[in-house]
Amino acid sequence: MTDFFAAMADTIGRDGFAFARAREMHEALEAAGLRDWGSFAASWDDLGLDTYMADGGRYRRRRFAAFRASAAGIVRKPHQPHYQSRDYNQLNGGIERWFEPVTGAVAGHPALKAILQVSQALFDRMTPPAVRPAAWHVELHQFRIEARPGEVGYPTPEGMHRDGVDWVLVLMVRRENIASGETTIYDLVKRPLGSFTLTAPLDSALVDDSRVYHGVTAVTAIDPRVPAYRDVLVVTLRRE
Repeated sequence: MTDFFAAMADTIGRDGFAFARAREMHEALEAAGLRDWGSFAASWDDLGLDTYMADGGRYRRRRFAAFRASAAGIVRKPHQPHYQSRDYNQLNGGIERWFEPVTGAVAGHPALKAILQVSQALFDRMTPPAVRPAAWHVELHQFRIEARPGEVGYPTPEGMHRDGVDWVLVLMVRRENIASGETTIYDLVKRPLGSFTLTAPLDSALVDDSRVYHGVTAVTAIDPRVPAYRDVLVVTLRRE
């Protein structure tokens, strides 16, 4: 896992982002206790509708949780709203959004514990000691973007954006019958720096939110006769 941390830290330090392929993420997460991926991924079948979409869309489902990550461990916080200022989310920002909570089974799942542990370790390493906090405020989002017949789904309906945090992990859980969903990274003057598509479970984007913008293209159904969706886990860290 040390090699993984070194490679990711070098890449993010140079470019402001990294694309971690499933194999290397799996190795790092397995070392941190990843197991029973199937039941973890299946929990995306039980997400509530996001009713806060200012574009009127009904293509996004989600659950939300907040944690505190420190040297003493990772502890779930009481359920709370997700808030972004309109500086960071012009579509849905400026209000408290109360999403359905991540279930207790998911919050305590060994797959999630491994993901949070690896995220904390990597982003601690990426943060200079002089500004490294004693604890991180961690937010966790389970997202499903659906593409219905004749309708596209938007993974980032706010467009090219930053999240207003320190670090972002976007981890692919499942793609079912969808096309596109390409991630593009931009510098602070919004010039493209690179692009890639999360396809395999555990493919991941790791982002220094202070240095780059990111966005994902709309997804469409390959076969409109069967369900089509993109499931991802988003983990953000900011200083408490």
